[in-house]
Amino acid sequence: MARPTAYEPINESAEDADGTTQTQRQDEPQFSRTEYGIFFLLGISMLWAWNMFLAAAPYFYTRFQSDDWTKLHYQPSILSVSTVTNLGTAYILAKLQKNASYPWRIMLSLLINCAVFTILAFSAVVFTDGSARTYFGFLMVMVFGASLATGINQNGVFAYVSGYGRDEYMQAIMSGQGVAGVLPCIVQIISVLAVPSKGDSVDRDPGQDQDPSMPQTTSSRSAFVYFLTSMAVSVIALLGFLYLLRNQPQSRQKVTRADDESMADEHEHSKTVSLWSLFVKLRFLAFAVFMCFLVSMVFPVYTAEIQSVNDPTSSQIYDSSVFIPIAFLLWNLGDLVGRMGVAIPGISLGKYPQAAAILAITRVMFIPIYQLCNINGKGAVVKSDIFYLAVQFLFGATNGYLGTSCMMGASHWVVADERPAAGGFMSMVLVGGLAAGSLLSFSVAST
Repeated sequence: MARPTAYEPINESAEDADGTTQTQRQDEPQFSRTEYGIFFLLGISMLWAWNMFLAAAPYFYTRFQSDDWTKLHYQPSILSVSTVTNLGTAYILAKLQKNASYPWRIMLSLLINCAVFTILAFSAVVFTDGSARTYFGFLMVMVFGASLATGINQNGVFAYVSGYGRDEYMQAIMSGQGVAGVLPCIVQIISVLAVPSKGDSVDRDPGQDQDPSMPQTTSSRSAFVYFLTSMAVSVIALLGFLYLLRNQPQSRQKVTRADDESMADEHEHSKTVSLWSLFVKLRFLAFAVFMCFLVSMVFPVYTAEIQSVNDPTSSQIYDSSVFIPIAFLLWNLGDLVGRMGVAIPGISLGKYPQAAAILAITRVMFIPIYQLCNINGKGAVVKSDIFYLAVQFLFGATNGYLGTSCMMGASHWVVADERPAAGGFMSMVLVGGLAAGSLLSFSVAST
């Protein structure tokens, strides 16, 4: 008999559709701080690679100074290749569920990242005489590889963690992603304050104009450190995950009726659930997470354009080279606080999907609020940097809170052996929201 179509969570006090009772659910794996820490590290590594691409943007600019086309189009090209590759990978892997080995996908993604950023690191000190067009093609291949790894990693990690059935571990992944957004901002601010820009750059061609938004000097050694750091993060995450797998028989119990653990593992990985079936069960949460990240993608555009209302000559903090990174930092700090705050029992919207969907829609109000600020120095309706930075923090906090609530809540609306598929599906929807938001942000930038 078909199940009712009402949108309701799996009843944990009665027998579930897969035969799991309240007594059996008490055998779910107990919380482990070690496992939480490893999943937190996996969350950092998931987005660290992309943030290193952003941090190395000034270096890429210097590599493309000799060619006007690549200098103008390298950033949109990185964004386009990344989002298309990431979304395509997420969609394909979300459909390839039968006999899927999610640990293998996680390890493969980390190995790809290690290879990509090792090559990029040595290209910064060895491959320095090639033309701008040649390096552009090389960079797009590297972006494709890193984005492929990110898509595989997101699918594998979210699916694998969903199999545990513990909200805390999903929150660890999302919090790790938040940390990966905060640290590069701090490094950027410190580097600008510690090394004030000079009037002339040793790397600058006297016959070329320099983009004022880019640091005037970016050494190959700095880029080498950027990329090598990203590779090191992937290596540490891989070692942590291998440790987790090695100790898995003692730390993880399968939430199934099968007595034989290997049989339970095979049953879990061979379970195939259609994307439509997952959408029907998770439609409000899926909409909320898609809308959440779609709307959030306008923040990089406005953050790069909004300037301080104070005289930049009065303090270096008000100069765009410092003020813009501070604004990015406030957004990412809010995002991190929102992701960490969901760990407090009872405040997650994961069990209230309709409320999550409503909150996702109301976040659109941040767009007209940004219009009240000093966009491109044209003047502000609300002449206050504190107001603008508070908006940044709140926008980030609602993103972290809502996104994490949705990702954590998905496991409550499916039966135990559908959780890995649900995790992969929700990661695909998340990436879809980012991709759609990235495309829409171009229209925001042109207004």
